[in-house]
Amino acid sequence: MDPVASTEKQASQKDCKEPPYSMAERKHSGTISFLSICIFTISCNIICASAEDGFIANYSRRIRYTVPKNLPAKTTVLDLSQNQISEIRISDFRSLPKLHTLILSHNLIRVLNLSVFQYNEDLEYLDLSHNNLQTLSGLPLTGLKHLDVSYNNDINMTMCPDSGIMWKLEYLGLSARNIQKSDFCVLAHLQLETLFLGLEDLLEYHSGVLPIFNVKNLQIALPHKRSFPILLDLDLTVTESLELSNIQSDQVFHLIKFLSKLNKNGRLLNLTLTSIKLTWEDILNIFSFVWRSTIRYLNIYYMTVLEFGDEIFSNIDTSLKALTIEHTQLATMTFNQSLVYRTLSEMNISALTISDSGILFMHCPSKPSRFQYLGFSNNTLTDSVFQGCNNLPLVETLILQRNYLKDLTKVSLMTSRMKRLKYLDVSHNFLQHEGENKCHWAENMIKLNLSSNMLSESVFRCLPVNIQILDLQQNHISRIPKEMLNLNNLEELNLAFNKLTTFPGCASFSRLLFLNIENNSVLSQSAEFFESCQYIQRLKGGNNPFKCSCELRQFVNFGKQGSVELVGWPDSYMCKEPEYVKGTLLTNFHISELVCNVPLLVAVVLIITVILGVAVLILCIRFDIPWYLKMIWQWTQVKRRNWKSHPEDHLNTLQFHAFVSYSEHDSEWVKNVLIPNLEKEDGSIRICQHERNFVAGKSIVENIIDCIEKSYKSIFVLSPNFVQSEWCHYELYFAHHQLFSEDGYGLILILLESIPTYVIPARYHKLKALMVKRTYLEWPKEKSKQGLFWANLRAAIQIKLLSDEDKL
Repeated sequence: MDPVASTEKQASQKDCKEPPYSMAERKHSGTISFLSICIFTISCNIICASAEDGFIANYSRRIRYTVPKNLPAKTTVLDLSQNQISEIRISDFRSLPKLHTLILSHNLIRVLNLSVFQYNEDLEYLDLSHNNLQTLSGLPLTGLKHLDVSYNNDINMTMCPDSGIMWKLEYLGLSARNIQKSDFCVLAHLQLETLFLGLEDLLEYHSGVLPIFNVKNLQIALPHKRSFPILLDLDLTVTESLELSNIQSDQVFHLIKFLSKLNKNGRLLNLTLTSIKLTWEDILNIFSFVWRSTIRYLNIYYMTVLEFGDEIFSNIDTSLKALTIEHTQLATMTFNQSLVYRTLSEMNISALTISDSGILFMHCPSKPSRFQYLGFSNNTLTDSVFQGCNNLPLVETLILQRNYLKDLTKVSLMTSRMKRLKYLDVSHNFLQHEGENKCHWAENMIKLNLSSNMLSESVFRCLPVNIQILDLQQNHISRIPKEMLNLNNLEELNLAFNKLTTFPGCASFSRLLFLNIENNSVLSQSAEFFESCQYIQRLKGGNNPFKCSCELRQFVNFGKQGSVELVGWPDSYMCKEPEYVKGTLLTNFHISELVCNVPLLVAVVLIITVILGVAVLILCIRFDIPWYLKMIWQWTQVKRRNWKSHPEDHLNTLQFHAFVSYSEHDSEWVKNVLIPNLEKEDGSIRICQHERNFVAGKSIVENIIDCIEKSYKSIFVLSPNFVQSEWCHYELYFAHHQLFSEDGYGLILILLESIPTYVIPARYHKLKALMVKRTYLEWPKEKSKQGLFWANLRAAIQIKLLSDEDKL
């Protein structure tokens, strides 16, 4: 086993504070962790699927008196701990053939026959601890690997003759108040990996009753109030790991005596002491004998030092590789600190861990040290630790998390003399960096943890140039400055829980493979990110308040394509703004390419404008719209001049009964037939004709408009000749305009000759519409019908006109 790897793993496991559990409590932690993979909801029956396609059922603390019925047949884990179950029947588990783990601890079971599990052939884990068991009988379970019957009454295990059948058993937990040699007959034929003996409540003990334990891992919780010589009777021949807990001050002598009997020919490699009370002299005695033994890893948890002396520890060559001391308490605050810290710093071992012990400083070794791993987490060390220290040449891992470090520059100087340092953890401190201060790091450092400090973006000017893994999460970083060191070897960068507002670029991290920016204030991406972060393989960017707009479109496509693994996609990536898409997953956010691409949008608008312009031009040409516009312009100009020059004309009444519009080719019929028949000799009807009523000096258009406005009706003589005359069409247009501005009945159409539709020019669509919509008078060729024609025409234009005297 690699000592550095082992102790580093231990240090990482201690990031979360561990309460001072006894060994009896800690031995169940594996089961608790195993069950915690399922998040249970509050209901009577708590069942959920497990990763192995089975079911996990948790009925712990349900105040149950019996085993629940109707459990799923696929149940693999069943937790019935901390209830009031007193009896187990064969029918309780008969319907659970796949049951793998059964936890019945902390109940009221008194008698158990293992034959109740005869239908549970897959059962491997059975916890019966903390019951009232007095008898455990029946045929042993051949597939059982973990059996815990500790903390019951003086249990009588009446299955010793057949115990060899439990050949798969790896863990056995026992406890007793009285120990006799026959109590261990169950161990005779077992090849256990781990044996736990809970002896806290031991009342009676006779020397020599302990057998030679044929187990690799032995765990013993010593008696609380009595000092039985249990440790003196221990004979470890094959045991590789020994864990002792609840070691009172009067049992320390037995411990030291036991350690003194260990020799270089033994197989014990790991020694763990938990909840121990002793003096400084006892500590040095333990060190002295451990140094001379085969033990490679010594762990001391929850140690209380009762008093200190002036004893000095003498280093000798040793097999010990790692010493771990955690959660130390001092019964006295008066002691020679320099002596204690000097003793620890001069140890000739590869790994030293002292955490949760309140140490104020640590000496630099007086000569080049063998330390490869140093862990001092959760203490009160300051920036002065190891400053100017030249005697830590082999240190590769240094853990200083949860201390009182404040100046990043000083931390860098501390490491500059550690030539082999590869990993530094100074997380959970109070580190800051002033931008003008230069940093000098260990040249070989490849992993640096600066998380949970008070660092700003200036930290990027104070980093090891060869760093490969950098953790800066939970600081005060709002951006990555352009003026920074080039970290060309950086592969992993953690910027979670900072104040970034956009995705950072990778111009200074040319080989970055993994980037974590979750839980920042990122609203959108940056063009620099996609241009410079080309080698990223994994990106963790969820739980940010994304502003879903065009700026984020490229990132959304980035996530959908899957070219880079987006950790937590899509559930952790949601829109925060604008309000109408708040809570929408980015994968469901859609926005048009046209909206986001300004050049494309301009091009589309221009194309549509050109198409519309061409269409309007074609329509203008097709329907002669310029001609109509020209006529409207001329009409408005005439109206404007007339209104300005003769405003009193608006008060004049009509002067003519009708204005006649005709083609010159039809003038003979108009002059010789139409006008004579309408005017006659009595002068009751007055007709306006352009040849006799147009005013000299006025334009033709002005005369046309003037005659139409002074006439009660406008008569149009229609013929093929009419439709070919442009001026006739002018007169028709103006008369039609007058029609809509007055009563709507001012037009009279006389069809002199039939007009085929194809003869009418395309631009005269108004004439076509009038001929379709309005009734016209057709000139009859028969004389017998002409009398009615004239009568109708006179009636249509008949109106009493005011005389000149009346107008005055």
